[in-house]
Amino acid sequence: MKSISSSKIDATIDAPASKSVMIRVVAAALLASGTSEIVNPSFCSDGLTALAIADTLGAEIYRGDKSVTIKGNDSLKERGIKSNVLDCGESGLCMRMFTPVTGLLEEEIILKASGSLINRPMKMVEALTDLGATCRTEAGFAPVMVKGRINGGRINISGAESSQFLTGLLMALPLCSGDSHIVVTGLKSKPYIELTIDIMGRFGVKVLHDKNLEEFYIRGDQQYKSSTYVTEGDWSGAAFFLVAGALAGSIKVRGLNPASYQADKAVIKAIINAGAQVKAKDDYILVTKDRLNAFEFDARDCPDLFPPLVALGAGCTGKSVIYGVERLKHKESSRAIALVEEFSKLGIEIKVFEDRMEINGGITRGGTVDSHNDHRIAMACAIAAIAREVDVVIEGPACVSKSYPSFFEDLNSVKVKYE
Repeated sequence: MKSISSSKIDATIDAPASKSVMIRVVAAALLASGTSEIVNPSFCSDGLTALAIADTLGAEIYRGDKSVTIKGNDSLKERGIKSNVLDCGESGLCMRMFTPVTGLLEEEIILKASGSLINRPMKMVEALTDLGATCRTEAGFAPVMVKGRINGGRINISGAESSQFLTGLLMALPLCSGDSHIVVTGLKSKPYIELTIDIMGRFGVKVLHDKNLEEFYIRGDQQYKSSTYVTEGDWSGAAFFLVAGALAGSIKVRGLNPASYQADKAVIKAIINAGAQVKAKDDYILVTKDRLNAFEFDARDCPDLFPPLVALGAGCTGKSVIYGVERLKHKESSRAIALVEEFSKLGIEIKVFEDRMEINGGITRGGTVDSHNDHRIAMACAIAAIAREVDVVIEGPACVSKSYPSFFEDLNSVKVKYE
């Protein structure tokens, strides 16, 4: 349980390392020949899960305070695997990305889940059978069983529910003996596919695609080469503090790449639309409070921004509208319902429609809220609390370790009072 009191903030912090980047880089380093180094790694729960999976699949991992070195398993051929069971914890990206990767093996592999991941859909990975593997789920959910080897070829998939399975296909298919052609319909979160392709390129593997990211052409028999990779700051985690600056004073966040492929950098557009002052420099983003009015924002490509933007909307005058609410059905919680329930306890009225969420700003009271074991719900409620003369108690705050283990320490460092 964590108690958050209102406070003015005026501080500089470093953004946490991006877990989305970290997990992809761990997979590329696992598949590479030679030893790779990840500088500024993310040791959040999902990042540690990716490292443990790479270790199980034969990588040799040496963890330091500020870097991780990974001796790859060269296309999963150099060394044997340690176990046929991979624990994906609560990481949807790990399960959907490593399923095609383990299709490179002839052994049967079981990818198991825990917590909220058990209830997140995995039916899309069964498309791996079109490439010659055997792949089954438990009625569309974890655990996932895979038995390869997959071959290159043509595969048609839907990207409407998630882009994470496509990320796994893109990473695995260059190691097959034949060329591949992926056709995708309804792809969401396109910037994260661009991020995947960029990281693969840093490890020497190329993918061709059309401008709309609907068709991908992958040459077979490629090889990942070891690399040194500096993990950039995480826009999705930093979004909470950027919103905090807009609500309660001024904050400078270092380590964010304005040219990043991370879709969540779009949080800046919403903050500007709400009326806060924003200065973007090469080495920091500065956000300063100003008169805040209701805003509209399309979050279809960046649904993880819903929680911080609901906190922003709660501090605005008027009705803010965020589009893309249908993307919240299969997150760590039923995230739209969780936001409605918990912000209503703070006096905020939120209405959910088929395609959008409407937030009527103006926090009127404090109270006790439930994180729903969802890291982003816990962080959103904490940020909302600092802007008003109210105290908020958060039940289940430890869930922030999934993406941002030092969140509450960073919150304390920017002068927010908590016990």
